[in-house]
Amino acid sequence: MNPQPPAPTCVRHPNRPTGLACTRCGRPSCAECLRPAAVGQHCVDCLRQDQRSAPPVRTVAGAQTTARASMPYVTYALIAINVVVFAITAAQSESLMDNQRGSSLFLDWVLFAPAVADGEWWRVLGSGFLHYGPIHLLLNMFALYVVGRDAELVLGRLRYLSVYLVSLLGGSAAVMALAQNTVTAGASGAVYGLFGAITVILIRLRQNPNQMLIIIGINVFISFSLPGISLWGHLGGLAAGTFATLGILFLPSWLRAKSQETARIIGWVAVAVVAIVALSVVGATAVALTS
Repeated sequence: MNPQPPAPTCVRHPNRPTGLACTRCGRPSCAECLRPAAVGQHCVDCLRQDQRSAPPVRTVAGAQTTARASMPYVTYALIAINVVVFAITAAQSESLMDNQRGSSLFLDWVLFAPAVADGEWWRVLGSGFLHYGPIHLLLNMFALYVVGRDAELVLGRLRYLSVYLVSLLGGSAAVMALAQNTVTAGASGAVYGLFGAITVILIRLRQNPNQMLIIIGINVFISFSLPGISLWGHLGGLAAGTFATLGILFLPSWLRAKSQETARIIGWVAVAVVAIVALSVVGATAVALTS
């Protein structure tokens, strides 16, 4: 009498005899290593191979939509930086409410056109991380948290950060050109740029942008009505963020880009052009002030 052949063992667990097999690759697998499929059952190795070979799902801006990519780390980092800078100014001034008084960091970073013209170019960006008191900080950080998470998810982290910084530059450029004798600080210009970015995103997704347009209208009206608010910083940031996001989401289709890579390049060029225009305004204003 011939002896029975040994039972096949699971390819991932050699100590487990099994009578089951993957219907795709045919290798013997135990129940723990098999998953139900439309036809039969597939082993976990075949499932992983399918996941690696499947093209990633992307947003309209080309950003990946994985669980890790959906975490708005850039938004959280920007909020953290603003809070840390505020804490430093409050500690230097020894005052939570009047942190601008007696703070060397606030004095060195606040946007003042003649100081920028004298070569202190870091004020153009640094002023966007300063705030006049905790209420100013809280309002801007709340708005950044609300709109920043969705904008980051759609645009992707690098494009989102570029839109934020370009919006900040646009707000500073507008202040430099049109409000040269003011002392300006705050993330409002960048936040207004994100307002414009979200509006463009909604239009690109064919959703109703009326709610965002109403929010923008109300905030612009407040900027006109209340003294001490940087109207030009808000409008400059709004324009820069809107145009940068238009370049990312709409310009590739307007230019009939033939590939995703070409579309990404066009988007980055558009953001760079907006940044160059803003920096050119800052530079021209600085030259005019020194001449």
